[in-house]
Amino acid sequence: MTTVLVIGAAGKTGRAVTRSLTSHGVTVRAAVRSPERAETAYAAGARSISVVDLDSGLGLDDAVDGVDGVYHLAPNVHPDEVAIADRVAGAAVRAGVARFVFHSVLHPHDPSMPHHLRKAEAEKVVRTHLPGATVLRPAAYHQNLLDAAHAGRLAVPYSLETPFTNVDLDDVAEVAATVLTRPGHEGVTYDLAGPEVLSVREQAHVAADVLGHPVEVVRVEVAEWVAGPGASLAPQARDDLLAMFGSYDRGGLVGEAAALRRLLGREPRSWADVITHT
Repeated sequence: MTTVLVIGAAGKTGRAVTRSLTSHGVTVRAAVRSPERAETAYAAGARSISVVDLDSGLGLDDAVDGVDGVYHLAPNVHPDEVAIADRVAGAAVRAGVARFVFHSVLHPHDPSMPHHLRKAEAEKVVRTHLPGATVLRPAAYHQNLLDAAHAGRLAVPYSLETPFTNVDLDDVAEVAATVLTRPGHEGVTYDLAGPEVLSVREQAHVAADVLGHPVEVVRVEVAEWVAGPGASLAPQARDDLLAMFGSYDRGGLVGEAAALRRLLGREPRSWADVITHT
């Protein structure tokens, strides 16, 4: 495979996937929403830029023209996720793209989280257009709490005691490169969960041991989150995240690591590994 279009290449996940693909000798074409985002994608290793409006599809046909594969990552909690998947997959079909990978989420059919259900519907749409598409369903990333751990304070608006099998973003990116560049993954869905079950409180204890300094753990009241970080969000995005926090309160987010181990050919990176090497 020569060229892969990474949609959302300027974001955290897109940059990691771009770095992994380029390390495998793949040329990355980055799809970004504005020219101002181009420098971020170039810094991750992209060789060319396509400006794409996912809401309208403007620029998609040009972006997929001549690529061998597409990695599709929609904006987080986007209300139009299903229609975006339809536009992207349709453009890939028209261009005759050989490989297509859709970045979904662990437990997309969980009815307690509306944005997960949109991922499930988007998976169906992608597979309707491209039965051979590969679907990746990652758990929450270790990196979501990494900066806070280094700063000595994990503060989250959900339970400190429920279990999570968080996953290393770079492990997910390595799997993305694998399924895009090697045969045998067509039409397959992979859950990508980390190798250990830890609550946020336990993550704080591990971080303190690794870093050698105290790491405070705090449950933020939902009202405080709504008035703070949630205040700048669109109402639907805020409601989606509040539903997610409620789901996390009830049962966390837990999956199996078997597929990730098999795809990596090694043990996935633990929370302590990520803290140590970042």
